Amino acid sequence: MSDNASAAGQMTYRRIHAAPRELLFDCMTQPEHLTHFWGPAGTTTPAGRIIVDLRPGGAFETAMVSDDGGGEYTMRAVYVEVDRPGRLVWTEAGVEGGMTTTITFDDLGDGRTEVITHQTNMPAMFATPEAQAGFKTSLDRFEAYLATLASPDQISPDQISPDRISPDRR
Repeated sequence: MSDNASAAGQMTYRRIHAAPRELLFDCMTQPEHLTHFWGPAGTTTPAGRIIVDLRPGGAFETAMVSDDGGGEYTMRAVYVEVDRPGRLVWTEAGVEGGMTTTITFDDLGDGRTEVITHQTNMPAMFATPEAQAGFKTSLDRFEAYLATLASPDQISPDQISPDRISPDRR
């Protein structure tokens, strides 16, 4: 795993997971998965407050609620690219400059997948050490959630949603 700043206004995070990229893609695009890890430590994202319209131009919205009652943060984005299981791109319209997040799911060929999250047009407040530490706790929560799921050799076909497969991958 490695995380690094690549340039001003950009950040790249890399994590390797012992899971197939189809499962990782589904975890990042289905409310029933996202509710378990979306947002930094100290927040909850209720499944009923997650909107996923998984298509270019479709909405991606979440409401992260502070566990201590200190408020909530709503993220509103629009999908730019959806290429299951390899790539997912969205732009947050409400963030100055339109921060764009690109996630690639690279099959390492040995049952592991490298997930690369690259953010561009990041506002300065998202690049602070505190904000980056919070984002990393979300990545840690994702990793912990994956550990609760079946191991890759135990994943049944019904856990991978066929209606999420783009026509050229069926």
